[in-house]
Amino acid sequence: MSGIIRAAAIQLNIKLADIDANVAAAREAIARVAGQGAQLAVLPEVWSSGFAYKELNQLAQRTPELVEEMGRLSTEYNMVLVGSLPEPDGDKVCNTAYIMDKGKLAGKYRKIHLFSLMSEDRSFTGGNQWVVADTSAGRIGVFICYDLRFPELARRLALEGAEIIVVPGEWPKPREEHWRTLLRARAIENQLFVVAANCCGMTGKLDFFGMSMIIDPKGVVMAEGGYEPVEIVRDLDFGEMRKWREQIPCFKDRKPEYY
Repeated sequence: MSGIIRAAAIQLNIKLADIDANVAAAREAIARVAGQGAQLAVLPEVWSSGFAYKELNQLAQRTPELVEEMGRLSTEYNMVLVGSLPEPDGDKVCNTAYIMDKGKLAGKYRKIHLFSLMSEDRSFTGGNQWVVADTSAGRIGVFICYDLRFPELARRLALEGAEIIVVPGEWPKPREEHWRTLLRARAIENQLFVVAANCCGMTGKLDFFGMSMIIDPKGVVMAEGGYEPVEIVRDLDFGEMRKWREQIPCFKDRKPEYY
C-alpha cells in the first residue's frame, strides 16, 4: 500500500447477550467514523454479544445476518470493517474476526489462542491459520485479544507482508499496562501500524478499561481511548513506515537460521 489511509478504533460498552443493542451502538459509531473519513474501522472482540457463554450457541445463529450487516455497512461507507463474532461451525463455535472490504469478505480469522483463564477454551474451538488480507486499506493481519501475548504470531503476519495489525479485544481490568505494553511492543518489533479496539465498562460481571489505541511503527501512541465509549481516528502514513524500515532495517538484519 502507498500513501495515507485513515483508520478508526471503535470502543463500545458491550451489552451481554443483547445483540440488538450492540448492533445499534455499532451502527452509530461506524457512521460517526465514516463521517470523519475513516477507510478502516475496527470493532471489539465478540462485539455483538460479549462472552455470554450460556447462550453462545444460540447467539451464534445470528452471526450470518451480522456478517451481512457488516458487509452492508462497509459498502455504504466505502470502508474496510473488522470485528470478531461467534461463528457457528457445525455443533461448535469459533471466535472469528471478519474482514469486510466494501461489501466483500476479504478474509476471516479464527482466534488461535483461547484464554483458558476465562474458560474460553471450553466454549470455543480454536483456529489453526493466521490471516493477512489484501484490502483497499492495505495488507491487514489480525489478532484477537489474547493472541497479543504471542509474539510469534505477530512476526509471522509481518513476514507475510502485513502493514497493519488489527486487534479486536475484550481485555479486562486490572491488566491495562499489559495491554498498552504488548500493543506497543508488537508495533515496534515489527515496524508496522497497530489498530486495537477494546470494549469498556461493565459487561456482565467483568469490568473493561477501554484504552483502545492506534500506534505507529515506532511504537508512538497516536491516539488512545479513555474508559468510556468513544471512537479514535488517525491517519496511517505508509510512506513514513517504509522510511522507518529503511532507517532501522530489522527485517534485513534478521538471522533466523540462528534461532
